[in-house]
Amino acid sequence: MLQTLYDYFWWHRLWLPVNLTWADLDDKDDRVYAKASDLYVTIPLAFVFLIVRGIFENIVAAPLGSALGVKDKVRLRATPNPALEKFYTCSSKLPRQIDLDNLSKASKLTVRQVERWFRRRRNQDRPSLQKKFREACWRFTFYLIAFIAGMAVLVDKPWFQDLHNVWKEFPKQTMLPSQYWYYMIELGFYWSLLFRVAFDVKRKDFKEQIIHHIATIILISFSWCANYIRVGTLIMATHDASDYFLESAKMFNYAGWKETCNAIFIVFAVVFIVTRLVIFPFWILHCTWVYPREDYPAFFGYYFFNAMLWVLQCLHIFWAYLILRMAHKFVTGKLEQDERSDQDETDIPDEDEEEEELKKNGTLSNGHSIQNNNHHKAE
Repeated sequence: MLQTLYDYFWWHRLWLPVNLTWADLDDKDDRVYAKASDLYVTIPLAFVFLIVRGIFENIVAAPLGSALGVKDKVRLRATPNPALEKFYTCSSKLPRQIDLDNLSKASKLTVRQVERWFRRRRNQDRPSLQKKFREACWRFTFYLIAFIAGMAVLVDKPWFQDLHNVWKEFPKQTMLPSQYWYYMIELGFYWSLLFRVAFDVKRKDFKEQIIHHIATIILISFSWCANYIRVGTLIMATHDASDYFLESAKMFNYAGWKETCNAIFIVFAVVFIVTRLVIFPFWILHCTWVYPREDYPAFFGYYFFNAMLWVLQCLHIFWAYLILRMAHKFVTGKLEQDERSDQDETDIPDEDEEEEELKKNGTLSNGHSIQNNNHHKAE
């Protein structure tokens, strides 16, 4: 049964234009074609990325963050309380009023003290500025290198200047070594992001990020197997064009360089709008939807590929909405924090109360004295 499913899944009528079979993509006549088995290398490559990331964040990103003035904010720790900890771990991090009343009786604390305990406990789980800086620094480095490498791979290709060449002789288009490594490295990187998504800083668009990673992995893998390599490299370069601006803006934001952050964010917003809402739909999607029909009838792989591209485009529109909302707040002077911040809107601590207690006591709850330079508000 598994063999039957396998044969049906790879049925050439699903993934290739009419009158073509997988045998037509066997290596011959000095032509080398992409193979599904090539994708196996991306999984171990993803773990290589995770190792390199760990080394990079500790050896490069952490010292760079310290040099730029990234400092973690001092936070009061919640006093150990088994009853409250059990509710926090097993039930909810945001107890309702009825829960607060019950927990107050169980813990023999006032409702106000229970609220304060949960606020401090949530703050303990919030990622530090240094952690967020290291993550942004790693992604910035990769996206910048990937974009430069992508441009080097594409700039001299005829399909970069004329998108009609994307489908010239498709799918019998030989694979270039530069295309092989561009694909394997990009796909390995996105696998590594997916493997780490549960441990990285969670933002408001956490679910959209997972959808984006999965859709990207499926798209890159499918375009490789069906030899959509030319358009695939164009799509990857289009996405990498703005990402490194966003990550660099985050880095300067975490470092407290607000003016630099705002300037880079404006550049990012412009590049994002141009690449994701203009170039991608009106050039790339037009290229994948209109031009193939000029040479052969539509088939399942054609519809599948374009459907996945539209999933990405919907995410582009969603993120563009967040960016434009931030830009409006920036212009009107109402911008307070990243619309994609890891803070939940209902979980903003009473920082004035916390700092007042810190100043009053002069020590943390674990007995360590407070350094004066740690009183800066970091974000």
